[in-house]
Amino acid sequence: MGAQVCTAGRGPSPSLAGASGANADWMSALCPRLWDVPLHQLSIPGSHDTMTYCLDRKSPISPNESRLLQLLAKVVPCLTQPVVLKWSVTQALNVTEQLDAGVRYLDLRVAHMLEGSARNLHFVHMMYTTALVEDTLTEISEWLENHPREVVILACRNFDGMTADLHEYLVTCIKNIFGDMLCPRGEVPTLRQLWARGQQVVLSYDDECAVRRHRQLWPAIPYWWGNQVKPEKLVRYLEQMQRCGRPGGLFVAGINLTENLQYILAHPAASLRKVTVPSLPYLSTWVREQSPGPGPQCINIIAGDFIGADTFVSDVIRLNEKLLSC
Repeated sequence: MGAQVCTAGRGPSPSLAGASGANADWMSALCPRLWDVPLHQLSIPGSHDTMTYCLDRKSPISPNESRLLQLLAKVVPCLTQPVVLKWSVTQALNVTEQLDAGVRYLDLRVAHMLEGSARNLHFVHMMYTTALVEDTLTEISEWLENHPREVVILACRNFDGMTADLHEYLVTCIKNIFGDMLCPRGEVPTLRQLWARGQQVVLSYDDECAVRRHRQLWPAIPYWWGNQVKPEKLVRYLEQMQRCGRPGGLFVAGINLTENLQYILAHPAASLRKVTVPSLPYLSTWVREQSPGPGPQCINIIAGDFIGADTFVSDVIRLNEKLLSC
């Protein structure tokens, strides 16, 4: 049975949006019947390792990586750094471009470099980014001010090298930057409820002590991570997780492929992009077969790599039309 599309008076249908930024206001363009659906029952596109677009060859390798990788970085940095970089970058669009493309879940892996300044926090994925966390959060806040009926889910996690004082500093930055945009934790809200309160940010924070101290923070959002290089094995993992039943609140199904150090060293001329992009059509087929909603096998957030390389974001947004046929 075909989905009932409700677009009267709402502007262009999200399903017709492309990479030109037509998805920049897709939430406000949803059928009004969907404004009363809780966020955890909507289909929401996300980006995996959102900030890796700002890695470069001078980016230091995280000390949390394997000893072998640390040794190689010290002995042959001119060879190691470029190879690690190719396997660390998961996104090409910057954070504003991702938001314009329709991404509403951002995977922010925060870290403090051991040799960094006392307060400067970066992002990390094998290597540290050049972007600072405070600057990036400010960029997101400015984008939201220009899109007052869009809502983002920010997942702050990893926290390599973070002390209790740095957690308090980061939470203070979050409060100062977003202010009343932050939605305090509680029942997962609907778009209509968020709009009525002027709230645009649900901030998941993967540190239980900080969450207990600050009501503006939500507990860590579960992330289904398949840890697979082959798309067929990744889909099998996701389908196995679905058979076990979805979490009760917000959660993420990651369609991102993952490599290990052994694989990287065996394929020095390859890159994560070269592995991922040819697999996107296969993964997109799985995405288009999904349905949002409250059912045990329904999806919520789907996070992918190399946003903008295909129709992933529009495919995920379009899934919300299935809720209109229920």
